[in-house]
Amino acid sequence: MKNTVKSASLKRANRNRRLSLVVFLGPFLVTFFLFTILPVLVSIFISLTNFNMLELPDFVGLDNYAKLFLNDSVFSTAIQNTLIIACITGPVGYLLCFAFAWLVNEIPPKPRAFMTLLFFAPSLSGGMSAVWALLFSNDSYGYINAWLQEFDIISEPIRWTVDTDYMFTVCIIIILWQSLGTTFLTFIAGLQTVDRSLYEAGAVDGIKNRWQELYYITLPQMRGQLMFGAILAITGSFGVDGIITAVFGFPTQEYKLHTIMHHLHDYGNVRYEMGYACAIAALLFLISILANKVVQFVLDRIGK
Repeated sequence: MKNTVKSASLKRANRNRRLSLVVFLGPFLVTFFLFTILPVLVSIFISLTNFNMLELPDFVGLDNYAKLFLNDSVFSTAIQNTLIIACITGPVGYLLCFAFAWLVNEIPPKPRAFMTLLFFAPSLSGGMSAVWALLFSNDSYGYINAWLQEFDIISEPIRWTVDTDYMFTVCIIIILWQSLGTTFLTFIAGLQTVDRSLYEAGAVDGIKNRWQELYYITLPQMRGQLMFGAILAITGSFGVDGIITAVFGFPTQEYKLHTIMHHLHDYGNVRYEMGYACAIAALLFLISILANKVVQFVLDRIGK
C-alpha cells in the first residue's frame, strides 16, 4: 500500500514538473518557432521558386543556386569580399575585444567602469556613420585630409571613399572599431565570474605565469562567453553592410566593398526578386553555420 501511494506521489510530482516546464518554456518555444525556425524554412522553400511578390511563386528547383554560382559574376565578387572582410575583422576584432577586456579587468573597479563604458560606446552610437563620413570626406574639409595636408604629408585630398586603393583599408578600420562593443562587454562579464580561488589552486599545481593562467584556467572557465562572443563576431563580420552603404554608398566603386548582404539587399529590397534573394540568404545562413561549427571545434579544445 505504501509503495502504491509513493509511486502515485512520484507520478504526480513528475507530471507537475512537466507541466511547469511547458508553462514556462512554451511561450518561448512558440515564439522561437514562429519568428526564427518558420521564417528560415519558408525562406528555403522560396529560394526554390521564382517569386516577384506580385504573382504566385513558380517552382524552379535549384535554378536560383545554379545562376548564383554560374551566371552571377557580381555574386562571386560579393562572396569573395565578404570572406576577406570576415576573415580579417572577425578574428582580429574578437582577439582585440578579449585583449582589451583582459587588460581593463586588471585595473581598479572605478576606472574599470569608465573604461568599460568607453569600449562599449561603439554599440550605443547609432549615428557614427555620419562621423566616419566626415572624418574620411573626399575633400579638404574632411578631418583626415585636413590633418594630412596641415602636416604636408599630402598635397591633394585623398578620395577615401571612392579610390579603390584606400576603400578597403578604411572599411576594415571602421568595422574593427565597431566590433568593440557587445563582445567586449561579454568578455568583461566572463572575466568577472572566474573564481579567484582557481588561480591559487593552479599555482599549487604548477602554473607559473599569467599566460599559463590564461590558457589553463581563464579561457576554460569562460568557454560559454567565448562561444557567445564568437557568434557575435561571426554574425557581425558576415552581416556587414549598413555602415559600408552609409560611408561608401551603394553600390561601391567597382564593387570593391560589395558584400553578400549588399547583394541580398539589391535583389530583395530593390528588384523584388524574392526567390533569388532567398537563395542568397540561404547560402549566407549555411556559411555562418559552418563558421560557427569551426569556432566551436576550436574553443572546445582550449585548455585540454
